[in-house]
Amino acid sequence: MTIKETYLKGCFVLEPKVFEDDRGYFFESFNENLFTELTGNKAHFVQDNQSHSTKGVIRAIHYQRGDSAQAKLVRVLKGAVLDVAVDLRTESSTFGKHYAIELSEENNKQLFIPRGFGHGFSVLSETAEFFYKCDNFYNAASEGGIIYNDVHLNIDWLINNEDIKVSSKDLILPSFNDAKL
Repeated sequence: MTIKETYLKGCFVLEPKVFEDDRGYFFESFNENLFTELTGNKAHFVQDNQSHSTKGVIRAIHYQRGDSAQAKLVRVLKGAVLDVAVDLRTESSTFGKHYAIELSEENNKQLFIPRGFGHGFSVLSETAEFFYKCDNFYNAASEGGIIYNDVHLNIDWLINNEDIKVSSKDLILPSFNDAKL
């Protein structure tokens, strides 16, 4: 497995070594020792989540605040998404910047998003099954979010405007400047 840091400090792309033959393939999707060695992060994941979405869905920028902040390791089991991490750490030199990467069942890439980041994705394939490991439990009282089409973040979700599908909950999220971080 190779692990490379993005331009957002603490945010890493993981690429497993895939072993293929006429029977199919095998890869190690996570190794805590290697992850800790290469990133300096000791990850202790306590909750796994999975979603199924259709083409054009944008799951907006979500995050957990305070003691409920979550680091996430995300990947796509089926289909393809544009995955987006937003640095919400006010003391960071990349505060308010985002990193986007295509994750798919073909490339098997994963993205590690540390605590203090927002996260969202758009579905590029007909359907997508998205999987993420979290290092803290979800707490509804600590949930925050930013509207998907925020002008400050200026994220290109790679979806035509007429094809975008956003939940009613995500449509009323605040702008980056108005979000409670």
